[in-house]
Amino acid sequence: MNRHSLIEFEAVMAIVRHGSFRAAAIDLGLSTTALSNAIGKLERQLGVRLFNRTTRSVSLTDAGRSFVNRIGPALQDIREAITTVRSQQDVPSGTLRINAFPTAAREIMAPLILPFLRRFPQVHVDLVTEGRLVDVVGDGFDLGVRSADLVPRDMIAIPLGTGRRCAVVAAPDYLAKHGKPHVPADLLGHRCVRIRLPDGALYRWRFEKDGEAVVVDVDGPVTLDEASLSRTAVLEGAGIGFFMEADVRDEVSTGRLEPVLTDWMPSLAPLAIYYPSRRNPSAAFKAFVGMARNMANLTVDG
Repeated sequence: MNRHSLIEFEAVMAIVRHGSFRAAAIDLGLSTTALSNAIGKLERQLGVRLFNRTTRSVSLTDAGRSFVNRIGPALQDIREAITTVRSQQDVPSGTLRINAFPTAAREIMAPLILPFLRRFPQVHVDLVTEGRLVDVVGDGFDLGVRSADLVPRDMIAIPLGTGRRCAVVAAPDYLAKHGKPHVPADLLGHRCVRIRLPDGALYRWRFEKDGEAVVVDVDGPVTLDEASLSRTAVLEGAGIGFFMEADVRDEVSTGRLEPVLTDWMPSLAPLAIYYPSRRNPSAAFKAFVGMARNMANLTVDG
């Protein structure tokens, strides 16, 4: 009799979620070869091909689609059974899967995630960062972290801290040589580090002052899609950069970067941790949510 492991079924669902073997392998913490071998073994045991695979795409076969429709609800039942058992634990343990925007993940790493791991060493946090909005339930996450104004209405949300701001900054040497912009339109005469969004579009810098909103399509020598790369470019004098304030706070406080157009930076919604209502949360989940609420209360009281 053929015996199938839960990881093989989770592998199938991960490939369906991500649309590629490589992304699914990263999600599961496997090598692409190991994932491919697991799927190949399952297909041989079932006697059918589950996926149509080419060098460029992956899609379900008719048999694969039928298989996924049957095992999807069953896997959800298994996950709920595991969660129910874990909710009876006294000591938090297991894995918490969290999805966040990269900027949000950077902001909660030091004040929340690392203290949580020090306090509960038997818990493993699997933090996935991506720029797109995801269905945390459908994609198998326990919690999400987003700007509070982007949290789906059917989720429970815990706002963290007060409003945030963006910052436009440059190296002091750059500003000494090229001068400071005094209004957003002045940026059109400057070299700027452009930002590419996760969907491939170029970000147009947004400003607001006294109810007046301004959008500037800047130009410059380089386009980047990752904040640490942009920060390096700006520190080296490549031009003016646009960041979340938290991403350049240290550099501004030490004088390595100088903010400009500060009066054009409106307050943004705070971050929020969010999650669906659940009947039997695990001890690890309850502990993490408890620490998040404490963090939120401390910020408000402070």
